Amino acid sequence: MTPRGRTNQLLYQAELLLVVPTVDDEHVAARRMACEEGALALLELALNAALREVTEHARLARHDWRELLLEHEKDQSDKIAEVERLRALARMPDSWLNLLILRLDALQSVEGAARRETSQSLIAAADRRVLADELPWCIEEFKTLLLDLRETSVEW
Repeated sequence: MTPRGRTNQLLYQAELLLVVPTVDDEHVAARRMACEEGALALLELALNAALREVTEHARLARHDWRELLLEHEKDQSDKIAEVERLRALARMPDSWLNLLILRLDALQSVEGAARRETSQSLIAAADRRVLADELPWCIEEFKTLLLDLRETSVEW
């Protein structure tokens, strides 16, 4: 499989996990939460795969998104345009990448990223949206940006 194919596969699989079966049993909430966190984990893999794909020309030793997007390297002479673009996007509070990074951090926490739906008798907080409501937007924005990143990467 090509790097591009792997990135596409991971994004597609994440989308599939967000279509939760409509089985209504005692496990419905746990099933939804498992699918959401599974989709989020696949998005993390897709982000790493996309970074590997669009930085092939730079022959980087590592492609971990945390290292490339969050940690600033001491030697700034080898800036990669695609990585710089993603770093800037990650710093924007209302961007899909910033939201994705926040959810990935939550995924690594003890609480996890998936949240139980609030009861109708409780007042729902604005930030209590389920992942299934947030992740499709992240995936669509990711795919749109990926087309641009691939185009600039090919120029190298």
